[in-house]
Amino acid sequence: MTPPTDPGSNHLLARLTGGEFPWGHAQLECVNLELGQVLIESGVKPSHVYFPTSAIVSLLYAAESGATAEIAAIGNEGLVGISPILGGEFTRSPNVVETAGLAFRMRTQAIHDEFERSAAAKHLLLRYIQVLMTQMALTAVCNRYHHIDQQLCRWLLLRDDRMSGRAILTTHESIASMLGVRREGVTQAAHRLQQDGLIAYSRGHVTVVDRGGLERRACECYGVVRKEYDRLLPDDRVAGPRRASRSGAMQPMADIAFAT
Repeated sequence: MTPPTDPGSNHLLARLTGGEFPWGHAQLECVNLELGQVLIESGVKPSHVYFPTSAIVSLLYAAESGATAEIAAIGNEGLVGISPILGGEFTRSPNVVETAGLAFRMRTQAIHDEFERSAAAKHLLLRYIQVLMTQMALTAVCNRYHHIDQQLCRWLLLRDDRMSGRAILTTHESIASMLGVRREGVTQAAHRLQQDGLIAYSRGHVTVVDRGGLERRACECYGVVRKEYDRLLPDDRVAGPRRASRSGAMQPMADIAFAT
């Protein structure tokens, strides 16, 4: 496994800094992202874009009432800060660190210049942006039409894809805020998943016992996003089930710490 201090541990960055492009690592800076840190503020032109390696960043929509909901999660498969690359200057969606960890950052102007200069870089970044847009669209559909159990399954699977076997710390309240549901609904959904043998949790830790079962319980939204990533960026898969062990049993997901 590529360590998070290596730019190659971000799948998109690994391709952007490969032999196809003239970039050197000198333009990259490894930074530590803290839980709750606002990387990109709504209505403010960012100075940098970020390529997470071990962190996860939530793209949020903030209503006038102060309520927020997650519209996408970005981890080691992508980059944070697409609006300036496309000439939009700034975004209306604040980008907040959901899981602390490492990322590489690059000045916005540098990646914008490469986007304009290199047809290959533009093609790659546009394909990634299409995947991100698909995730945003399916998140909106899922949060509107699908049951809380399905939403929680999707949430767990997306984090599992991006965590590389690490544990994360979160709260039922935080998940509820991101899904746009009541906290009690998240607690009840997690209890049902445990009763059905899909996850196990005790003392604030959750482990996916049956990832295949979790995927079957999830709605089609998770699978659509995964297939779109595989279709558009087939060499850099981050999604998919864990490999089976020698005994044929599915390897469990990383523990997820729930601070209730």
